[in-house]
Order: sequence, then C-alpha cells, then structure tokens
Amino acid sequence: MDDFAGRVAVITGAGSGIGRELAGEAARLGMKLVLADIDAQALGQVSSALQAAGGDVLAMVCDVRKAAHVEELADAAMIRFHGVHLLFNNAGVGAAGLIWEASDADWEWVLGVNLWGVIHGVRVFTPLMLEAARRDPGYEGHIVNTASMAGLLAPPAMGVYNASKHAVVALSESLYHDLRLVDARVKASVVCPYFVPTGIAHADAHRPAEVRHDAAPTPSQQAAQSLLEQAVASGRLTAADVARITFDGVRRGDFYIHTHPQALQAVADRMDAIVHGKLPADAYAATPQFTATLRAAVQGSGK
Repeated sequence: MDDFAGRVAVITGAGSGIGRELAGEAARLGMKLVLADIDAQALGQVSSALQAAGGDVLAMVCDVRKAAHVEELADAAMIRFHGVHLLFNNAGVGAAGLIWEASDADWEWVLGVNLWGVIHGVRVFTPLMLEAARRDPGYEGHIVNTASMAGLLAPPAMGVYNASKHAVVALSESLYHDLRLVDARVKASVVCPYFVPTGIAHADAHRPAEVRHDAAPTPSQQAAQSLLEQAVASGRLTAADVARITFDGVRRGDFYIHTHPQALQAVADRMDAIVHGKLPADAYAATPQFTATLRAAVQGSGK
C-alpha cells in the first residue's frame, strides 16, 4: 500500500507514544482516522489537535481487552467512514520483575491489552476488510500489529511482557500465512521496536480497578521497573521515528518491521541457540550492566 490519501486508518493506543505518532503520520498523509485509547483525556487532546489541523477524526474511548469495546469501535468506523484500510493494533502496557512474582492481575492486565487487544482487533476487523476486498477490486488493506524486540528475545525480569509480545509475533505470522492461503488483498506486518521514549513504563496509571495489583513491589520489580524507565528514556529513536519507519514498511509490504536493526544480532544469537540446542542466549549480552543491576537487586530471592 503506497497511496494513503482518503483511506481510513484505525489506531489503538492512539493517545500517547507510538500510537499518537502513527495518528499524526496518517493524518499528514491525508488519511481519515479512527482513534482509540483507554485514556479519555489523552485521546481527546490528540483528537482535538488533529481536527484543528484539518483532520477527519473519530475518537472513541476503548479498552481493547474487551471484545465488546473493539466491536463497537469497528461498528463506529463502518458507520462513519464505511470501511477500513489500515489497522494498527498498537495498544500496549508493560510489566517487570521475576516471572513467578507476577500476580494474576498482572498477567490479566498485560495479556489483556498486549495480546487480547490484538486478538480482538484481528478477529473483528479482518472479516470487514476481506469483505471490502470482495466488493471492490481496487481495495487494499493492511493490518499492523505492534509487538516488540521482547517478542523476538527473552530478557530477564520481563517474563509477562515477553510472553505477551512473543504471542503477538506468532499471531501475526499466522495471520500472514492465513491471508496468503485465501489469496487476500489484505497484508499483515508486525512491528518490533526496541527502547523508545514513550509512556509505557508508566502505563499502570491507567490500569482498571479489576486488574489492579496494590501489593508493594518486590525488589526485582523495583529494579526491573527502574531499568525499564532508564532504558525507555534513553532511547535514541523517537516515537515519531518509529511511526515513519512503520509507514515505510507498509509501503514496501514488509512483514517484519524492525526499528532497531542493531538489536538483531541478539535475535540471531537466540535463533542459533535454538537451532543448535544450546542454553538460551543472553538478551543483554551487549549491555551486561543491565544483568548486573538485576542480579544485585534479586540476591536471595530464589532461596
């Protein structure tokens, strides 16, 4: 897809970070926008700014963990714009700490947003896009799922997040193969950013009450959260850079959209360990200070 003007983009997690910048890039390209976020205030600010600049925007508060919310989002998009061409299943939250210290609520929160949000988006919007392709020989559709380098690696003290993002990569690969199986004029991509300065380290501020975990953080959770905040804040690539790279990938029809190619050596090391039956590769081999910090924080936690 290389002609975006006049077409419709749906973006979840559009109130901040990468989602906000995807919305800005889509608007710059002349797209009509359907924006969703759980944070009503942030969503309203993004929507108002884009409308003030001349954008055609529909904004809806949406908890992507809930099928009914995503279905309502799709209904609203069809009523307003009569179709969808570009879907960004982008909403995401983080979690950190030793994997056995995560609560049920932690798992429900992170998997609910990061994985079930993508599941609902694919389940609800793909049939609409396939039907549009059947009606219109000139239709082009594209689904972009936001994963992470944590979907290709398995860093320590990030197990809940890793599991959610590995699942998004596998889901996206399956979607790609299934779309090819039916000769669909709908393509799929998965975006795998590394550390980017966004608000993901503070996503807990918008965590719904039913999945809130109010216990005091463990030493591993404190240390891993601190490292996450530092790493995210130090990212040299901005969310706007990621948005531009993502749209470039859509133009080329790329499936894997890598924003930080320098991190791919760690992925190659992981694949080599799998293929040759070695022990799991160290995802932080290039940044041993991360592992040292975590190890110092969790001394005695396994005894």
